[in-house]
Amino acid sequence: MRRCFSTFKRQSNSNHHTPISLLDSCKSIQQTKQAHAQLITTGLILHPIPANKLLKTLNLSSSASISYAHQVFDQIPFPDCFLYNTMINAHSRSPTSSHNSLILFRSMIRGSGLPNRYTFVFAFKACGNGLGVLEGEQIRVHAIKVGLENNVFVTNALIGMYANWGLVEEARRVFDCSVNRDLYSWNIMLGGYVGTGDMVRAMDLFEEMCERDVVSWSTIIAGYVQVGCFMEALDLFHKMLQTGPKPNEFTLVSALAACANLVALDQGRWIHVYLDKGEIKMNEQVLASLIDMYSKCGEIEFASKIFHYERGLKRKVWPWNAMIGGFAMHGKSKEAIDTFEQMKIERVSPNKVTFIALLNACSHGNMVHEGRGYFESMASSYGIEPEIEHYGCMVDLLGRTGLLKEAEEVISSMPMAPDAAIWGALLGACRIHKDMKRGERVGKVLKDLHSNHIGCHVLLSNIYSASGRWNEANIVREKIEVSGRKKTPGCSSIELNGVFNQFLVGDRSHPQTKQLYSFLEEMTVKLKIAGYVPEVGEVLLDIVDEEDKETALSKHSEKLAIAFGLMNTAPRTPIRIVKNLRVCGDCHQATKFISKVYDREIIVRDRIRFHHFKDGICSCKDYW
Repeated sequence: MRRCFSTFKRQSNSNHHTPISLLDSCKSIQQTKQAHAQLITTGLILHPIPANKLLKTLNLSSSASISYAHQVFDQIPFPDCFLYNTMINAHSRSPTSSHNSLILFRSMIRGSGLPNRYTFVFAFKACGNGLGVLEGEQIRVHAIKVGLENNVFVTNALIGMYANWGLVEEARRVFDCSVNRDLYSWNIMLGGYVGTGDMVRAMDLFEEMCERDVVSWSTIIAGYVQVGCFMEALDLFHKMLQTGPKPNEFTLVSALAACANLVALDQGRWIHVYLDKGEIKMNEQVLASLIDMYSKCGEIEFASKIFHYERGLKRKVWPWNAMIGGFAMHGKSKEAIDTFEQMKIERVSPNKVTFIALLNACSHGNMVHEGRGYFESMASSYGIEPEIEHYGCMVDLLGRTGLLKEAEEVISSMPMAPDAAIWGALLGACRIHKDMKRGERVGKVLKDLHSNHIGCHVLLSNIYSASGRWNEANIVREKIEVSGRKKTPGCSSIELNGVFNQFLVGDRSHPQTKQLYSFLEEMTVKLKIAGYVPEVGEVLLDIVDEEDKETALSKHSEKLAIAFGLMNTAPRTPIRIVKNLRVCGDCHQATKFISKVYDREIIVRDRIRFHHFKDGICSCKDYW
């Protein structure tokens, strides 16, 4: 402590700093306290400007201590508006302390202090970041009383407050009544619509805007990504490159997410080149997005190279999570665990997302012992209480390995009510391991808890079908039809030359349908010659004729997409497919034969993980 002070004092004397300017060089709370002591001894602490600078240092700098700032503030006899604003702003940034902003605001009003526009900006931000509607309305009344409601800064903060609460209609009313709207007003309103997922009104407002900046474009692109409209997001990104402002790192994070979900590798590579040209500075979030994009496009080795190359950008958890998650979805469980262990060595603190990725890696690698250990270490070693997603991972891990009784015990021990996804994971495991008795019981639990959840009805119907209990299967299907709800159809897509081609089961809407089905017939013949036998047990319909069952299997969406890829690409070109559901056993077996017969590497990303097919072998080793 004494050495720290003497060093600080020598630096101060050598640079001839005043007590006020010393605050700029403070690197720790100890140094800030020394500067505070000098302000007291010189009497400068009684002046508003030095006092405000000290409070800002304590609240906003790397040596911040909001509790110490409060002690300083309480010792100031007559704090002015600027001092109040600094403290209200400091508390408005955190949902856990935003109530202190309201206490300070009321103290200011009671002390006959006159708030200015920034007071209301910070107070509305605090209300939108943790306080309730009532408190926000009270502050709005004060803004009207002092004649600041129509100030553009105050109006924008008010719109943002309502938008953060999800009260988009009220935000729009304030927006429409505003006489001094600026670009920031439009962007806040746009963000309000995006935040509630109302992309129709968001796009209407976007097109209505006379002026759009990088925030406008980034917000609308991010909105489409959030609601799963990835094609629309990329279309807007391309339009932005042609007619809009230069993208920033936030824009690219969203564009890369769209590429990742579409398996648009070529477009993702283009964005990477754009980054390498130095147009935008690489940061941890962009790096994480790049790793995620390459991983989800099947290029896990390249993702790993980028991760190891950018050594200076791994101080935050995001790139680590992306890399662990990438290894997990590719079934590289050992690599995922090694990455986590390296993360510990480099003292990067894991978060809840880290453990979701880690438990998924254990699940895909049949590593039950390791998974149990990491799950137990969350609370004991890292102070992270498992959430419902982590319990879901454990149920999946145990269910895949056939430990159905233990998986059910995990559900019983959960501190929160299990949701449809948890029970659905157990029900799916019952189907895989043909535990019909448990599956029927779990299915009934699911129906009682989530009677409108179509997924559980479909799974239960499939369990009955797989065991040949067609009457029970048909009864469940009839209930689904009567309800008017529909099962999500299997859909597979493939990108060729920047164009996305999508196929549904038995799809005949594609322009190349005639050639496609002709090729499909020829392909099936070649596969059978090579030894392929259709797994007709995968046909979960009451079809008696074996040939009809084979025909039903041949029209699965992934087979159509792969056949399209074989038709339209050069020999030995890798084929990349993305499917919205889990790959069925027959398609998995058929794709192994296709990779060998046609000498192709076929990369399939289904809802659960990646499958790399080559020379008749799949990377999952038939465990998925």
